[in-house]
Amino acid sequence: MPGENLSRDEARERAELLSVDGYEVALDLRSAVGGSESEPRTFRSVTTIRFRRTGRGTATFADLIAPSVTAVTLNGRALDPAVVFDGARIALDGIADENVLVVDAQCAYSRTGEGMHRFVDPEDGEVYLYTQYEPADARRVFANFEQPDLKAPYRFEVTAPEGWSVWSNGAEESRDGEVRRFAETAPISTYITCVVAGPYHRVTDTYRRGELEIPLGAMCRKSLARHFDADDIFLITKQGFDFFHEHFDYPYPFGKYDQAFVPEYNLGAMENPGMVTFREEYVYRGKVTRAAYERRANVILHEMAHMWFGDLVTMRWWDDLWLKESFADFMGSFSLAEATRFTNSWVTFANSRKAWAYRADQLPSTHPVTADIRDLEDAKLNFDGITYAKGAAVLKQLVAYAGREAFLEGSRRYFTRHAYGNTRLDDLLSVLEETSGRDMRAWSRSWLETSGVNVLTPEVAYGEDGRIAELAVVQEGGRPRPHRLAVGLYRLSPEGELVRYARVEADVTGARTVLADLAGAERPALVLVNDDDLTYAKVRFDPDSLATLRAHLGGLSDPLARALCWSALWNLTRDALLPARDFVALVLAFAGRESDIGVLQMLHAWARSALVHYAAPEWREEGGRLLAEGALRELRSAEPGSEHQLTWARFFASAASRETDFQLLEGLLTGSAKIDGLDVDQELRWSFLSPLAAHGRADEAAIAAELARDDTASGKRHQVRALASRPSAAVKAQAWAQVVESDALSNALVEATIAGFAQPSQRELTAPYAPKYFEAIERVWAERSIQIGMDVVRGLFPSLRDEPSTLEATDAWLAAHESAAPALRRLVLEARDDLARALRAQACDAAAGAAR
Repeated sequence: MPGENLSRDEARERAELLSVDGYEVALDLRSAVGGSESEPRTFRSVTTIRFRRTGRGTATFADLIAPSVTAVTLNGRALDPAVVFDGARIALDGIADENVLVVDAQCAYSRTGEGMHRFVDPEDGEVYLYTQYEPADARRVFANFEQPDLKAPYRFEVTAPEGWSVWSNGAEESRDGEVRRFAETAPISTYITCVVAGPYHRVTDTYRRGELEIPLGAMCRKSLARHFDADDIFLITKQGFDFFHEHFDYPYPFGKYDQAFVPEYNLGAMENPGMVTFREEYVYRGKVTRAAYERRANVILHEMAHMWFGDLVTMRWWDDLWLKESFADFMGSFSLAEATRFTNSWVTFANSRKAWAYRADQLPSTHPVTADIRDLEDAKLNFDGITYAKGAAVLKQLVAYAGREAFLEGSRRYFTRHAYGNTRLDDLLSVLEETSGRDMRAWSRSWLETSGVNVLTPEVAYGEDGRIAELAVVQEGGRPRPHRLAVGLYRLSPEGELVRYARVEADVTGARTVLADLAGAERPALVLVNDDDLTYAKVRFDPDSLATLRAHLGGLSDPLARALCWSALWNLTRDALLPARDFVALVLAFAGRESDIGVLQMLHAWARSALVHYAAPEWREEGGRLLAEGALRELRSAEPGSEHQLTWARFFASAASRETDFQLLEGLLTGSAKIDGLDVDQELRWSFLSPLAAHGRADEAAIAAELARDDTASGKRHQVRALASRPSAAVKAQAWAQVVESDALSNALVEATIAGFAQPSQRELTAPYAPKYFEAIERVWAERSIQIGMDVVRGLFPSLRDEPSTLEATDAWLAAHESAAPALRRLVLEARDDLARALRAQACDAAAGAAR
């Protein structure tokens, strides 16, 4: 990987030296079919780049990662590939004022989801291709200048097997036998060009608004066609276009709008203009909850927002990645709430997305929203909770600070002023200052250019009459920021409901801010700082409020307020201020009354994490029993056929730990046991079989039999995970070898194997791999693609070996590998921090247990 890196300084120098007039890319993909599956496959890639010298100097380089280069020609002069190509770069010497570079190469199909990914459908043997480039993998498919600020128009020509369909960013202009030619694109960056090819199933529609007409397409593999609900995808797409056209006042600039759901995708989706790609798990094979449809709709709108924030106007370098990802993350929830049926999307944002941000912002690798990205490896790791979710939360605070219309008008001016160009932080701040009249530089310094999360705690004093004498908000956790927020006061009704009776919106700017408007208010049962979730901060409770939540959390009828309280309680647990067993008790007491299905699913995930990572080891068995009993109780009492019943069924399976639990799961699989209204479809069957495999109740033959029922790509992933989860030393050795010592598995199967390998109930089985992990990771990072390297380093860290000796081993590796790749060290430091946090929480929980 070091030879494939590109530094910010190198990119800056190249951008000062040249500009690109256009690309012509010809790909011959006929080699994707036929031949032996065991042999490496390549395809021919011929690229013509027209570029001009705009600075001083005569030497530069083009980017290409390919097994071989057949020919390189610069301005008609043949260059020796053996001399100029080093496997990642093509050296170009003697460039003129105007240049034509032609590169004829053999590029490799990918099995890692990077570059041109090739997938063979196990169901029917059909081959499917798609490209994925962010941040810098277009160079795996064609020669280019791989950096976001060297935009250019592209013309693609693709030769593909007869019977295949092919799509790219531009519309198909002509077809001559197996050769398809596509319209030239507007100027775009390399990383958002795209090709999708294969016998995909496709549905079409059209979006119309006034005189604007946008052809729509939605694609998936043929074997998924029976599950493909294209009508709902088009509904969300049209609602999104209506919203963005109304609020951005800039017509969608890229012609057609195709959306392809593709196999073995590493991301949620990618905003390639005119040809958006999504992970095909968003094509639901069984019954799912409303929350799953909300997630998919959010992703559709997130990617659509990128057509303006990212594709039309693009950051100059990855330092300002937030200029596209923070905005798209914010706009996803914003448009979802205002333009679709998912009107409670801000509840999901407060409970789920911000949890990701809070975790990332407390890691040793935390960074400002606008980051210091030295090279491409840094860039790859910065697609994180800060760039996405914290950035989006900060933008929500910006809307409260500057005003909604000022924010939207600033966006409109930003698009008009910088269309098809590249920008930096100052370009956005300047238009927002124009529209809001506020000092955006000071706001930026506080919110975009500093890291860390503040902690806001209410301090309440009462007078002799029992009313509030003074209510202040105390701000801790680094340098105080200016927070525009709301504080809500809640009382208990005779029916036991927590009802808000007072709300004040104010600026909290220092270490302690008194809210004078609340003086004299009646004594509240609950004080909720950051009511309505206007700002980004961790929230604490005063003692009376915490006592109220312990007894009456289920009485909070407002779903957003309830979600905020759950989030605050989870942060207390992670910070070792609330024992894990107390959080589990709160979930068992009140999760059954949770109406928002997305919040309920998050509570289930948090409860499992509390038990696995934060509970004292001596309480885990009892805690597991309590969770399984509670889950089964709620499962049996849930409305038959409801999404709550389905959610509790999945959670029960994940929490199963007793003989009676396993017998029920086995009965549900065989049909000898029934729960009224619960439809055990294929996806739910795998959810039930997986814990049986992990606890030794389902052997290889049982897993093979289930695969025979579901011999699909999804079934194969489930099978691989289940096989790796079996409680056997030989199984763990095989899984380790498949992932660490071999590159035969695709990215999706690497992910599945890692997920199966690490089971909380098998701590002793995986303990011997802790030293092996530290011996292997630097070699894995050097030899494998960055995506696989990230999966291995994150996924196989011995977090289940949660004892001080693992921290010591981690520290020893870090001390002995100070010169290791910074991105690798970052991953290890993050894992170490998670483990140290877990040990602190376990100590808190153990102390609570000892005191009772």
